[in-house]
Formats: sequence, C-alpha cells, structure tokens
Amino acid sequence: MQNKAQTKEKVSFFRKPAIQSIISSLICILGGLLVGFLVLFFMAVFSKDIPISEAFRGLKIVLSGPAAAGNPRDILFTCGNMLFTATPLIMTGLSVSLAFKTGLFNIGAPGQYLMGAMGSLLVALSIPQGSMPAWVIWTLALLTGTLLGVVWGAIPGFFKAKFNVNEVIVCILTNWIAANVVSWVFYANQQQFVNIAETKTNFIRKTISNGVSTATFGLDKLFAGSYLDVSIIIVSVIAVLLYVMLNKTTFGYELKACGFNRNAAKYAGMNEKRNIMLSMALAGGLAACGAALWCLNGQQDFKWNTYQALPNVGFNGIPAALLASNNPIAVIFSAIFLRYIDTGGSYLAGATKFNEYVPQLIIAVIIYFAGFSKFIRDFLNKRGKKKEKPAPAFAVDETVNAPKTQTPPEPAAEDAPEPAQTTGKDGDDQ
Repeated sequence: MQNKAQTKEKVSFFRKPAIQSIISSLICILGGLLVGFLVLFFMAVFSKDIPISEAFRGLKIVLSGPAAAGNPRDILFTCGNMLFTATPLIMTGLSVSLAFKTGLFNIGAPGQYLMGAMGSLLVALSIPQGSMPAWVIWTLALLTGTLLGVVWGAIPGFFKAKFNVNEVIVCILTNWIAANVVSWVFYANQQQFVNIAETKTNFIRKTISNGVSTATFGLDKLFAGSYLDVSIIIVSVIAVLLYVMLNKTTFGYELKACGFNRNAAKYAGMNEKRNIMLSMALAGGLAACGAALWCLNGQQDFKWNTYQALPNVGFNGIPAALLASNNPIAVIFSAIFLRYIDTGGSYLAGATKFNEYVPQLIIAVIIYFAGFSKFIRDFLNKRGKKKEKPAPAFAVDETVNAPKTQTPPEPAAEDAPEPAQTTGKDGDDQ
C-alpha cells in the first residue's frame, strides 16, 4: 500500500498544471532555439563566405544575452535596458493572458497601447512645468493613459457581450482606429508636442522636457547609466496582484468560470456579459499602462505618425502570454526571456558574418513555437493519464466490504406460500 501511494504521488506531481506549463514552455523554447540554430547552420553550409563554425558561435552569442556586450560595465548597461524594454512587454502579456482566462482573444493590445501612450503624453506635456509637483503630473498622466486603455478595451468587450460579435474582428478595427486617432491628434498640435527642438519631427517631445519622469531609486546608477526605472517594480507588483485576483477572489473565479464555459457560468447565476466587458476593459487598461510607463520614463521617443504601422510590443504580448501559459507571474519571466534573446541577437550581426535580420528570424521562430505550448501541455496530460493503471472492478480494501454474492431467484407466483392470517385484539381476521 505504501509503494502504491508513493507511485501515485509521483504521477500527480507531473500532472500538476504548473509543472506541465513549465515543461511545455521549456520544450517550446528549446524547439525554437533548435530550429534557429538549424537556420544558422544551413546558411553557413550554403554560403561560401560563412564558415560552419560561425553557426555555433552565433548560437552562443544569442544565448549569451546581455553578456555578449563584453566588458562588465557594458553588460550592466545592456541588462538594465533589457529589463526596461521588458516592462511594456510584461504589461501587454498580462493584458493578453487576462483576456485568455475569460475565453477571449485580445488582439487589440496594440491599439490600447497607443491610446495609453497618447493619454499619458497629452497630460504630461500639457500641464505647465512648476504649476504642480512633478510627481502629481506623473500620476495624472499614468492614470489618464490607463483609463483611455480601459475605455478602448471595453469597446470590443461591449460588442462581444451585447451582440456576440467576434472580439478579434472588433479589436483589429479598434487597432487601426486608434492608430489614426493618435496620428490626427498629434498632427493637429505639432508645435506643442512634436520634438522640433531635437529635429526629430517624427517623434513626440520627451516628458523630461516638462520635468516629468519616472523615479529611478538609483536603478539607473546600479545598471551603469541605463534607462531602467521603478516601472519594472510596478509591473511586477501588478502581475502579483493580478495573480491574487484571479486565483484568490470571487471576481477572479467568475472570470475564469466564464472562460471555461460561458453558458454554465450563466446557469450558475454569474453575470457573464458583465464579466466579458470587465475582462476586456481591464485588459485594455493593462496594455495602456505599459505604454504610459514607457513614455513617462522621460528619455524615450514616441513616433506619432502611427497610422503607418502598429507597435510590435502589442502583438509580442501574445507569445509572452502563451509561453507563460497565461500565468500572470510567469509572464514576467517569459517577457524578460524574449527580451534576453532579442538582446543577444542584436550583437549577432556585429560579431559574426550573419546579417541583422537573422536574429529577428530566430526570435520569430521561438514566438511561433510558443503557439504550441497548449498542445504540448495537453499531450503531456494525456500521456500521464495513459500511464496510470485503471482501478480494478472490485477493489479489496480494509475499509471496503467484499462484493456481495448473487441472491437466489424469487419463487414463481404459483409456488409462493399463502400469507399467514393474523388476528387482531377483537379476534377479527386482518
């Protein structure tokens, strides 16, 4: 009995959702890196100018991440910038994962990101410097950008809840509407917002020009003059709070119940339409908050003519969520990993004979493999079920009685004995 209990514990450990999610994510990463290496290898094989050894050297550089920078100071500087660029990616990843939990696909994160950037920049650059403390302006700008994202995310949620319109279609439409709205707003106010002073006419003024920037708490000095600020801590706290909300509160339970089965949630008395709208609204706010934190750093440029292309960070939140199996805390690490690979790949062209497009190809392959994480997780779950032995028909246990023997058939009606007559107190037959 003790050996059986130990075997059961081992099987249940590998069938835990968290363990299966980690294994599936690692398989996706390794598969992407393997295919990426094969791309480098075959490029070296079919090229006269690239030796085969460059393929192995190129893979080493990609896997080195910030360490490919060389000296320790450059490594710290690159590592700090890597963490800073992961900040908006973490937020868009949280946005996508929250919608996934409710059974929705938030492909509208790019538009929500743009609305958050516009709202935060309008407030940060419109309020005159010195009229109020800089931290108050920063807070108002962050809240304004986040609220604009909430409104923009609620639009596809409204159409999904009220009219059952596919949220993907509405999100695509809102993405390009947001891109044109942002371009129109800043085009109409070029003298006030466009960075003419630095002759960067395609970009908006940095918020530091108005005395508004995110506090660093010494992180920029710790990482050798990088752009890293306290926003990486803010998004980490948001991820933890989102995890607690989804797993420890009634509201989070209702959101996940709608994701599993919307009709069953409605039958159980949950307001599934309200939960759909709230889920998309919160997802929009998360993506917009990431954009606001990026713009409010004070040192970052924002390209205002966004009608030509949508921001990649909005779409990259999808693989960050998939690699993390929609776990909010795991999104932090998946987003940092994607930026880690991107950082290492940025040194590939300068250190080897591969061109600058090869690193993006490797990252694209890893992102592609991220889409198979759920398939791998389901496959592991099925394999775990097959390995478990089926229980016997009659289990013999100390606490369970032995199976009953078959009772003999009842006699036929004509052979049955006549019932005996009884007498009552007064001697009458009953």
